[in-house]
Order: sequence, then C-alpha cells, then structure tokens
Amino acid sequence: MKFGKELAAQMVQEWQEAYIDYSKLKSILKDISRFKQQNKAPSPMAATTKGSLKRRVSLYRAFSGLTNRYRSGSPRKNNEDEVILVSAVQDGGSEGDYQTMFLRSGEEGGEYELVFFRRLDDEFNKVVKFYKNKVEEVMAEADVLSKQMNALIALRIKVDNPVVGGSDIVNLAASGMSSNSSSVVHPTIGGRQGWTRMDVIQEVEMSSEAISDEEMKEGNDREKLSGGTANDIQGFRPAPLEVLDHVKIKVEPETPISTLRGVIKSSKSDLSFSRQELRKAEEKITQAFIEFYRKLRLLKNYCFLNQLAFSKIMKKYDKITSRNASRAYLQMVDKSSLGSSDEVTKLMERVEATYVKHFANGNHRKGMKTLRPQAKKERHRISFLYGFFSGCSIALIVAIIVNIHARDLLKSQGRDQYMVNIFPLYSLFGYIVLHMLMYSGNIFFWKRYRVNFSFIFGFKQGTELGYREVLLLSSGLSLLALAGVISHLDMEIDPRTKSFRTLTELIPLALLIAVLSITFCPFNIIYRSSRFFLIQCAFHCFFAPLYKVTLPDFFLADQLTSQVQAFRSLEFYICYYGWGNFRKRLNKCEESEVYKVFYIVVAIIPYWIRFVQCLRRLFEEKDVGHGANAMKYFSTIAAVAIRTIYSLQRQKTTTWLVLAASTSGIATIVNTYWDIVIDWGLLRRNSRNPWLRDKLILPHKGVYFVAMVLNCLLRLAWMQQVLGIQSVPFLHNTALIAVVASLEIIRRGIWNFFRLENEHLNNVGKYRAFKSVPLPFYYDYNGDKSI
Repeated sequence: MKFGKELAAQMVQEWQEAYIDYSKLKSILKDISRFKQQNKAPSPMAATTKGSLKRRVSLYRAFSGLTNRYRSGSPRKNNEDEVILVSAVQDGGSEGDYQTMFLRSGEEGGEYELVFFRRLDDEFNKVVKFYKNKVEEVMAEADVLSKQMNALIALRIKVDNPVVGGSDIVNLAASGMSSNSSSVVHPTIGGRQGWTRMDVIQEVEMSSEAISDEEMKEGNDREKLSGGTANDIQGFRPAPLEVLDHVKIKVEPETPISTLRGVIKSSKSDLSFSRQELRKAEEKITQAFIEFYRKLRLLKNYCFLNQLAFSKIMKKYDKITSRNASRAYLQMVDKSSLGSSDEVTKLMERVEATYVKHFANGNHRKGMKTLRPQAKKERHRISFLYGFFSGCSIALIVAIIVNIHARDLLKSQGRDQYMVNIFPLYSLFGYIVLHMLMYSGNIFFWKRYRVNFSFIFGFKQGTELGYREVLLLSSGLSLLALAGVISHLDMEIDPRTKSFRTLTELIPLALLIAVLSITFCPFNIIYRSSRFFLIQCAFHCFFAPLYKVTLPDFFLADQLTSQVQAFRSLEFYICYYGWGNFRKRLNKCEESEVYKVFYIVVAIIPYWIRFVQCLRRLFEEKDVGHGANAMKYFSTIAAVAIRTIYSLQRQKTTTWLVLAASTSGIATIVNTYWDIVIDWGLLRRNSRNPWLRDKLILPHKGVYFVAMVLNCLLRLAWMQQVLGIQSVPFLHNTALIAVVASLEIIRRGIWNFFRLENEHLNNVGKYRAFKSVPLPFYYDYNGDKSI
C-alpha cells in the first residue's frame, strides 16, 4: 500500500484537515519531476545500460568505514553542498513558526522547488500549532482528572472506612499525617493483620503516580536506615479528607423519577457518602479515564504519522532533485515540539499506572485490556452464514412465485381472505428486513468513505456491528419469515372442518414471539451489547421528555417515523389473535371503533416522540432551531391524523379531503426542505460546490442531486391516499400499502447516509473526535467554582 493511502486510512478522520496535505505536496513534486524530465540534457552515456556505469564506479569508491556515522568528530559538509536553511521566525512572523530558505532558487526550475518549500513550511507550522494546542488541552484535562481523583479517593476513605493498625483510616486522614499527601509509601495489601478492607485501591493521589525509580529507591533506603518497612503504618499517609468540604456531586438524571427531581431542585447536591454515590462516581471517572487515554493514543498517533509523512516527502524530494535537503529539514522536525515533546508519552504512562491501580485492582492485563480494546476480527463464518441464508431466502422466494403461478392462487377464492388476514402479519418482518438491509448498505458506504459512524452513535469500541453482521441478522430473519409464508399458501378452507389448520395459523405469532425473545434475551448471545444498546435507545425514545436527548436516541426515533406501518401491523397482531377468529381467518378489526382510534394513535407515536425530543432539546440548549423542528413534527402529526381519519371514512367528504390534502401538502414541503437543507446541509448556492455544500465526501457530485430528486419523489408517495390512489389493477389494497411503506423505508435508508455524512463533516470542521464524559464531582471554593 502506498503511504498516501496508508495515511488516509490511519488518520483521525475528524482531524483530517490538521494533518499534512501529503497529496498536495506530492503533486508539487510531480511538477518538479515533470519539469526536470522535459529540460533534461541528453547524456552521452545514454547508450549504456541504465545505472550500470554508476554502479560499477561505486565499487571502486573509497570505503568510509563501518562506524563513520557514529563518530562525533566527523568533518562537516561543505557549505556549498547545503540546499536549505531552516530557522524559527522571530521577527516578521508569529512566535515559533518555522521558515525554510531555499539556497538554489537561482537554478533552472528553482521556482518550482521554492513553491514546494513554502507549502511544506505552511503544512509543518499548521501541524505543530495543532499539536501544541492539543497537548495544552490534554494537560488541562489531566489537571481536572487529578482533582476528580483526589475527591474520589477521599470519598472512598469516607465510605469504606478501612482499619489500619487498629485505627480507622478516617481518623488518620483527619490527623496531621495527611499534611503531605504527595509523598506516599504504599502498604502491601494483606501484609499485616491491621488491614480489614482495602482491596480496591491504595489511597494515593494521582499526582504521585509517576514516582521515579530513583525516588522510590531513595525512599526504600531511608526506610532501611530508620529500621522501618514498606508495610509500616508510620510510612502510610492517606489522602486528605478536607477536599470533601469543597465538593458537591453532580446528579445526572438517569431515570424519569430522578429527572423530575432534577427539575424541582438543583442538579448539584451535597455528598451523602453512600456506596451508591461512590459506585456512580467510580463509573463516571472510569469512563473519563478510558476516553482520555483514547485521546492520548490518537494524539500520539497523530504525531507519529505526521513525522513519518514529512520524512517520506523529503526523501521523495531528494530522490527527484538529486539533492540532500532531507537531513537538515528532518533535524528541524526532530527539534520542534512535534518531535521532541514527550508530554503525551509521560501522561499515557501515568494514566496507565493510575487506571491499573485504582480501577483494575492492580491487574495490569485487565487494566490494559480495558484501556486498549482489541479491534474486532472479521470472521469468515459470518460471511458464509449470511451468504447461505441469503441463498436459501432467494430459493424460497422463487419457490413461492412458482407455487403461486402453478396453482393460480392469485385468482383463488381465498385470495382476499389471505391478503386481509395473513399478509399484514408477515409484512411486519418484511419491513424489518428491508430496514436492516438499508442499514447494512449504510454501514458499508460509511466505512468506504470513512464516516466515523461508531463514534457518532457512541458505540463501545469493538462492539459495533459491521455490515456483514447486519446482513447475517436480516438474512436469517428473512429465511424464517419466508419459510412461514410458504407454509401459509394454502388459501382454500378445508370443507370438512370449515377451518384452517390451527398450527399453521399460529406460525406468524410464534415467529414474532421468537424475535422478541431473542431481542430481550439477557444471555450473551447474538450480539447482546448491540441489542441492549438498541433497547436502551428505544426506552429513552418512549420516555423522551424525561431523558437527555442524544444523537442515537433521535436517530432511532427518525427510523421509527418510517416504520408506521410496522406499528400498525403489531396492532393487527393483537386484534387478530386476541379478538379475531384466526382458526377461520376472520377478523372484525376494521369494524371496531377502539381499533380505529389506536390505528391513528400508533401512527402518531413516532412523530410525537420526535416532537417531545425537540422540545426537550429546546428547553436545554435554548436553540430556536429545535423549536422549528418541533413545529415541523407537529405539522406532520396533524397531517397523519387528518389523513388517517379521512381514509377510515366510509363516505368521503369534501371537507376532510381538503383538510387532508392541505395538511399533507404542507407537511410534505416542510419535511422535504428540512431533509435537504438542514439535515443534509445541501442547496447552498454560494458554496464551493454550487447548490451543494463546501465539503463533500462522495467523489461524484451528481449523486447528491439524484438523492435530492429521489427524496422528493419518495416523499410524494407518502401522499398516495390523499391523491386518491387507493388501489391499482394488479395489486391488492393491502399490497399497495406495503409497497408505499417499503418506499418510505428506502427513502429513510438514503436519508441516513447523507444525514450522518453531514454530522461527520460538522465534527471534522470542529475537530470533534471524542465524546465528552460528564464528571461526577463539582468543586466550590468560597464561590470560586471549578470542576
């Protein structure tokens, strides 16, 4: 793999603009190479084999010695061989910027090389500035985590109250022994009988984690001279408890009840020193350390990749121009903060030591496994299984089509009875499978165009599903559903019993129960972490106003708005098997007023979820845009309700038709505009890409215009009932409803890709590559508030 592609694959996508523009520098070098080839003088030795004479002459060159490169007293190169001079700009430029002076600009083609070094300096200064800023950020964040660790350790002492040498450690912490908490001698757990419960952590501040070996050795020598031991109680200094006097705990609403309590009183409360409080604080600080360590790793990788890129591009320059400029330039790179700064490495070591000691019970392997989760391995059996299931599903589809035509079932007397009673039961699984297929396609293209969807959705590293896993689940579900369909194709009633086989009629219900059982299964099978993540997001959606709205929550709610017909199919399940006569394939659902009311309610629920989510975000963020989004969903709720009432009327009235047409038309226009302009960020007239946006991921601009046209057309399919398209000659009314619902799911799949593309580009523009983890403790020193 060429280095340019390797750099693009390994870089942090949200920081891509802060990396060296390797491709641009490479294109300048190509211009230099092209110029040199065009102006190259013919050589009299051209008839000889290329490079043969040069290689032969090199065999007789004076030998420089094996250790010549290591001699400090080797003679310096003549100044005539110097190509560039690199220096830090002090006057006429910002402090710390580097500038390269090209000494051969007077030579033929020197202007091309001068352009190269100017661009190279711009790229290097950009990289150094970004790296310095990020190092300052992580150092400030390390100070914040240190304060949090001090509070956590003091809280642990207060809650656990372990015994040391017959005395409570709380009393020891309150005495003068804690006056100097930075110099600590760690006791060995279980080394003396005085310890009762100290199995989690030796009470040490984070600032003392990086004690050097020399300091530790000096401490041990002092202990030997004084006759003490490492386990001696006189050498142990617990963390001070005075910090708890200035600390409050942040109460983050996690349940509907706690949310209501947070509305009534402040979200910051005094410590109650309970174990539940300690457990929640440990969980939050653990997540903060994991995310902080991930940030350090990516920052170190950023430094390494850019150093390697500058080395590669300078070697290419030397090769093309036959000069020796890389040595001087790379020496400058090594002396800069990019090459000489070791703050990140030291901070990583301190974080590792702190996490292993405080949160992994001293188990280094366990701690590092959490801090550095292994990348998920691709398993060949997944590809085999989803290919096998897909092949079986296609075979079943062919068998169903052949069965229908061979037995002429479309003209059978039981056709209407089958389509009204059985088809809606199986169509539920069709909607789910189609949505999963669209989502697997989204994942494939997100990965191909390096959209960091796992970070955007907040998936735990190593647990996110790839497109192969989603295809496996969708093909397995389609196989089960199609097997049930082919067993249900007996549309004629048995004349002897005047009924159908009960066991066959219960297949859809059994399949639904099986799917729900697998979804809520507590055992670690069939991607439990992903299932529980989905359940958690769904729970947050249905209790939307009582939970903080995150991107996975409202993204899932958007998916539900495209599954209205699936909700209605669930309602039909309850009616058909609860109040219908499924043994004779009869139901009176459409005659029930209660069913009609819930037929409207279940269609409104997804839009109502998004409506209250927008209100919650408006209340928290005070952003008027969320209020406008809420009004958009309110107009959709009105359109869906009025249109459904109109469709359920036996005698259509002009008044309801006008109301349904007007509300549906307004909702369609508003939703289409919001999809394209707000969610996708397109139709920017003055952008670098006319009528699109400044930054695009897809290489072909025409795809965006096609997607906008498709979105408009598929939105119009939403109005088919208002437009009077109730049936078509070759399709049953129930099948037409399923087709329209499928078109909406396809539209949602297209919307998903461009919505996440726009979110990813927003993260790129703000260099947002990490999620913010709420910290548990809140410091307040006489009104001076800090975290």
